[in-house]
Amino acid sequence: MIQGYLLHSVSYAGLWGQAFLSVEDFVKKAAKLGFGGVMLMAKRPHLSILDYGPKERANLRRLIEKSKLNHVVIAGYNNLTADLEHGEVPHREIQTHYILELSRLAYDLGATKVRIFTGYDNPASDYSRQWRLIVETLRECARRIGDLGVTLGIQNHHDMAVGYETMHDLIRTVNEPNCQAMFDAWAPALQGEDVEKAARHMGALTVHTTIADYQTRPRFRYDAGLVNYEPRTPFVQAVPMGEGFIDYRGFLRGLVATGFKGTVAYEMCSPLADGGGIATLDQYARRFLEYMKG
Repeated sequence: MIQGYLLHSVSYAGLWGQAFLSVEDFVKKAAKLGFGGVMLMAKRPHLSILDYGPKERANLRRLIEKSKLNHVVIAGYNNLTADLEHGEVPHREIQTHYILELSRLAYDLGATKVRIFTGYDNPASDYSRQWRLIVETLRECARRIGDLGVTLGIQNHHDMAVGYETMHDLIRTVNEPNCQAMFDAWAPALQGEDVEKAARHMGALTVHTTIADYQTRPRFRYDAGLVNYEPRTPFVQAVPMGEGFIDYRGFLRGLVATGFKGTVAYEMCSPLADGGGIATLDQYARRFLEYMKG
C-alpha cells in the first residue's frame, strides 16, 4: 500500500543547473503542487545539520505542519567505506555520528525515516572487510537510535550491496527492525534486471522508494585509424514520468504485492531533457503525480 507521494528537495537545489529554492520555499512549493510530503536533502544548500539548530528545526516543523505535509523523509549522504586508506582516522565513528545526528534531525522535524547509503567499493580494502564494516556500522546506528522511533532506510545506490539480492542479504544480516530498505527501480533497471521480480524480492523489507524516469542516449568515440566509431557506455537522460525505459508499473506492482507499506518520492537529481527552469521542474513534478494517480 502506498501511503503518500513526496517530492525530493534535491530537485530544487540547483545542483545540476536547475532553479534553486530554499528549504522553506521548497516546502511551500511541494504543498502547492499537491504533494502529501517532502523528502529533504540533508546537506547544503538545503537541510544541513550545521545550519539547522533547535530554533530553525522548530520553525521548519511548524511550516511543514502548516502546509499539511504528512510525510517527511530525511535524505542523508554518507559513505561508510570512505578513506579506508588512512586507518588512523576514526572514519567509522565520524560516519556513525553523522547518521545519529540525521536521526535526531528527523525526530525534531517529526520525520520517522532517514535515507542512508552503504559505501563505494574502496580498493584500499577487500570486499569481505568492507562488508563487515558496513554491517557493524549499520547495526550500531540502528541500536543507538532505537529510542527516537526513527527507521534507517538503505538506498540501493552505492557499490556495496547495490544488487537487490545482496541488499536483501545485507538487511537480513544487520537484523535490526529499524534498519530496512529504501529500494529504488533505477539501479536494477540499469543493471538489466527484471524490476518487478526485484521488487517482489524486496517489497516486504522496503519502507520507501524514490522514483525518476530515464531514457538512454548512445555515445561513441571516433577512431581515426578505422575511420569509424567505437561504442561507449550510454548516457542516461532524465525525462518526464512515463517517457523512460523503467517499468514503474511493474515495479510498484511487485512492491505492493509483497507487502510494501510506505511512501514514494519523486526526484530530479540530474539534468532534465527540457532544461532546469522553474516551470520545467514544476511540470515534471506535476507529471509524476498525474502518472501515479492515473
